[in-house]
Formats: sequence, C-alpha cells, structure tokens
Amino acid sequence: MNLPNLLTIGRVFAVPVVVWLIVSGELLWAFWLFSLAAITDGVDGAIARAWNQRTELGAYLDPIADKALLVSIYVTLAIIEEIPRSVAILVVFRDLVIVGAVILSWLIERPLPIEPLKISKLNTFAQIIFAGVVLGSSGFALDLARVEQAGAWLVGGLTLASAGAYLAAFIRHMASDEP
Repeated sequence: MNLPNLLTIGRVFAVPVVVWLIVSGELLWAFWLFSLAAITDGVDGAIARAWNQRTELGAYLDPIADKALLVSIYVTLAIIEEIPRSVAILVVFRDLVIVGAVILSWLIERPLPIEPLKISKLNTFAQIIFAGVVLGSSGFALDLARVEQAGAWLVGGLTLASAGAYLAAFIRHMASDEP
C-alpha cells in the first residue's frame, strides 16, 4: 500500500458522501468534495509516476474509482434534474459497454490490454469539468445555463467518440490473429 493507492481508495470512499451531499441539497459541499476527489485523480497518477510507485492494484483501482465517482455523480445529477438524462445515460452506457467488452474478452481468453485511449482521457477530463461546473453553479447560485448546455453537448459528443474508439479497438483486437 502506498500514497497513490491510498488517494485512490479515498476517492472511492468519497463517492457515497458526494452522492449523499447532492441528494441532500448540499451542492456547495458536494462541489468541494468532488473537486478534492478530482484533484486526487491527477495527483495519484503523478505521484505514482514520479516516485516509481506504480502497482498492479493501482492500475485496476484507479479506473474503477474514476468510473464509480463519475457514473454516480452523473446519475445523481440526472435524477435531481441538474443535467440532461441523456448525458447520464450516455456516460453509463459507454462504461457498461467497455466493462462488458473487457469481461467478454477475458471469458473467451482473448484479454484486451487495459490502456486508456487519448480520446478517453479527454472525455474523462471533460466529464470532470462539466460535473464540477454543474455542482459549482448550483452550489454558488450562479447562472451558467449556456456554459452547462455547451458542456452537456461536449461531454455527450466526447462520450460517443470515446465509445466508438473503444468499440473499434475491441473489433480490431477480436479480428486479429494474436491471442
């Protein structure tokens, strides 16, 4: 157990607290805790690389923590009607398709290499920023309707592009002769 893994585990434990804060109407507190969790997402990887503390546990745990945080926030924000339901559905659907493809590849003994694509990193960044803007605008009582609308379209488009890129990679992997 090292500092990057502890930060990642902390992010996992922040998920139910952020969700509870959102459904309790404490959007400013949810903004601050979400922001802290988002910062740890970047910091844990930077520390792991800089101090040569990469672990197999961290390689699996970090994307799980990211998905748990983002999917939970998007579903919760959609339920309380702070974001379009369609955006939350896209975010959840994309992640389910990716997880399903990975599990399927393992079941048929053709495991996919687990490496995030550049479009996926951009998508995750956009999802974090959009969720932060929505929480912040509600928490600070700001009128950012146009920014939020643009953010919803950007996240929706990047989520679709990322899903398409992963689907193409999955198809190429399954069509190749390599195990």
